[in-house]
Amino acid sequence: MVRTGGTSVAAGPTLAVVAREAGVSVPTASKVVNGREDVAPETRRRVTEALDRLGYVRRPRFDAAKPPGLVDLVVHSLETSWSGAVLHGVEEAAHDAGLEVVVSAGLPRNRGDRPERGWLDKLIARGSSGVLFNLAELTPSQYAWLEQHRIPFVMIDPVLEPPPGVVSVGAANWQGGVTAAEHLLALGHERIAIIAGHRRRMCSTARVAGYRSALASAGIRQRPEYVRYAGFDEAEAHHRMLELLDLPEPPTAVFVCSDRMALGVYEALATRGLRVPDDMSVVGFDDLPESRWLAPALTTIRQPLSEMSATALRLLVRMMDGKRPEGTRTELSTRLVERASTGRPRG
Repeated sequence: MVRTGGTSVAAGPTLAVVAREAGVSVPTASKVVNGREDVAPETRRRVTEALDRLGYVRRPRFDAAKPPGLVDLVVHSLETSWSGAVLHGVEEAAHDAGLEVVVSAGLPRNRGDRPERGWLDKLIARGSSGVLFNLAELTPSQYAWLEQHRIPFVMIDPVLEPPPGVVSVGAANWQGGVTAAEHLLALGHERIAIIAGHRRRMCSTARVAGYRSALASAGIRQRPEYVRYAGFDEAEAHHRMLELLDLPEPPTAVFVCSDRMALGVYEALATRGLRVPDDMSVVGFDDLPESRWLAPALTTIRQPLSEMSATALRLLVRMMDGKRPEGTRTELSTRLVERASTGRPRG
């Protein structure tokens, strides 16, 4: 965990532990913590004594009259340029809002169906006013924990479809898939393959669906053997590209659903003595700095990572102020960035 502008605070017991100590349900303990009136006096006394005995740290209520001081950002990793773009967007928007940001790399694993205590308890202890999750896959118990503690949160590019009512921000992945395929079709390619990420991930399924839609609209027969999945892993993409090259009728172009995977595709083509775009046109997705460093520079679909993150932070601030967004899903546009990795097919 990294904190900007402060130090972390030791965690105390969870509300579930307090409820068990007092012999009540978690919702009842939550009512006492939040000052609700619909609790019997004897029950309130037992919960209050358990709170004091266990040293439970009560979360400060958000005061709309004062600017919120602290929000949490949970990213999948701190080692990628993707995360760097997300951090840049959040930090700029947080500075404008007068907020400090605590950054954590990944959510701790759960034990059974109970949320891991460490990070969630620290969230309460340090008095964070809200949370941004980037590429996170929350469990039902974690969603429930956040709701029980009335902690506003927004998902940035969620891995799976969030539950109803959960606010999220993402890119127009379906349209990005359409745009990538249409670009290759316009150059004259008909044998177009796709190397996607994870089969279950929202962005992957949307990009593959967009690719399929563009081919169908152009009257191009869709070949199941041209659709491969590499889990957003560079080495896996390398293997998938070799598999495509070994087909009886290999593709003349490939849409790779992340710039990082495109690195592996370039390496696979080089091992076979093939050139980009003379022998194979390649389109990526993301427009990370890596796309400009490749030789030739990668044609890619830009998704506005920093803008997505800044939008999520602004939505979170509104929610912390008690204002519910009009819709739960916000999508920002993608666009084609044409460079040197695509051209007309040979012959």
